[in-house]
Amino acid sequence: MSALLLVSDLTYPARGRRYGDEDAYLASRLRAHFDVALCHPADAVALMDRFDVVLVRNSGPVLHYPAEYAAFRAHALANGTAVFNPLHGRGDMAGKQYLVDLSAAGYPVIPTVDRVEDVDRLPDVAGYVVKPKAGADSVGLLRTDRAGIPAGGDILIQPEVDFEYEVSFYFVDHQFHYALHAPDPGKRWELRPYEPNGDDLAFAERFVRWNTLDHGIQRVDACRTAAGLLLVELEDLNPYLSLDLVDESTRDTFVEAVAASLRDLSGH
Repeated sequence: MSALLLVSDLTYPARGRRYGDEDAYLASRLRAHFDVALCHPADAVALMDRFDVVLVRNSGPVLHYPAEYAAFRAHALANGTAVFNPLHGRGDMAGKQYLVDLSAAGYPVIPTVDRVEDVDRLPDVAGYVVKPKAGADSVGLLRTDRAGIPAGGDILIQPEVDFEYEVSFYFVDHQFHYALHAPDPGKRWELRPYEPNGDDLAFAERFVRWNTLDHGIQRVDACRTAAGLLLVELEDLNPYLSLDLVDESTRDTFVEAVAASLRDLSGH
């Protein structure tokens, strides 16, 4: 049986989510397919060479341990380590520059620029959202008028968007599994099951294809506006899955798909 190292900070605090519980659940289910060990992000480099594949979970390994995560990436790339998700993702894994690039290319994303000099390219609105390109969990987010937008810095600038709700689409290896939405725009993590139509799936699949990740979990986050769906985020690093909010059959199918993808990636 292949050996899997699950890297997670089980104590990572997140508003409205229980990362540690979800990661412990995944570990328990993946033990049917792998010899599984869990480790803290600070221990990953010292341990990873003993395993066939490494699964990185939750935002903690990146947000609160940037030096350790950088060392992990460098070591994995230098040694050809099988990492899930693979480290060449073009979405959040690489920072949020992709939102600027996709916006400029005309993709259906929230209009985004990264320089105050380019704000005229955005819709003329009363309020703007400014956040760091390397941020997560709304850390460093600023809501301001145009005069309050800071000059310089590694930031994203977006107009405040009037939307009906947010919706997330969950994929494994380009295969759609389920969707959840937040009916109340002010309560992002109070999620309910969502039945996407054909247009919804075509929207989400467009970004999954753009990302060119053959293996891994992707969560496509979007908001529903009067004009249709707009991309909020393409989370391809270690997206929270809200597995406790889907039915047992969906949860089982999803976990089995993750296990199959991990086996394929590890070559075992």
